[in-house]
Amino acid sequence: MKSTIQQLVNEKRNAHILYAYTGNETYFRELYQYISDGIHAGDHLLLVENERISSQVQKELAKRFSSQQLNQVHYVNSLHFYWSSGSYNPQAIQAYFTEVVAPFIEKGHVFRSWAHVEWESVKEPLHLIEEFEYMVDQAVNEMNFPLICAYGLDQMPERLQTMLLKTHPYVLEDASIAASTTYEPQ
Repeated sequence: MKSTIQQLVNEKRNAHILYAYTGNETYFRELYQYISDGIHAGDHLLLVENERISSQVQKELAKRFSSQQLNQVHYVNSLHFYWSSGSYNPQAIQAYFTEVVAPFIEKGHVFRSWAHVEWESVKEPLHLIEEFEYMVDQAVNEMNFPLICAYGLDQMPERLQTMLLKTHPYVLEDASIAASTTYEPQ
């Protein structure tokens, strides 16, 4: 059975999805489902995640998939990704992302991405996060790939929640996808 995320991806490749998760169990369930859907669809998956979780994901995926299938999953250290310039700089993050996805685009690989934005990386002024999310939204549309941006809801101030709903056209909640009613494309 296909997930609601996969149904959206089948209908619209350029899906920019906000996932405000609560708890590790639901986080991993959605992450593994997204990876599984991608592998079965033949997509490459770019996983922006911290080292601890990446290690855990690699161990779990090794139980579920062949080594050939695991070659479709590519890991990017989230600390390097968000702080490549020494601070949370939207232009530097975009440049880093463009460099990372260039080989997929050059080889004509279909890809999807999951980006875990941990609280420590969002202590910068919220206008920088908003600027970055609008840049990402544009990239998703231009490069035609699905992206889930995972933020921990427990540590998210209301102002950030409001801004994220404004910058993401879709929201993942309770294993279902809904259109954001407050999305404002740039």
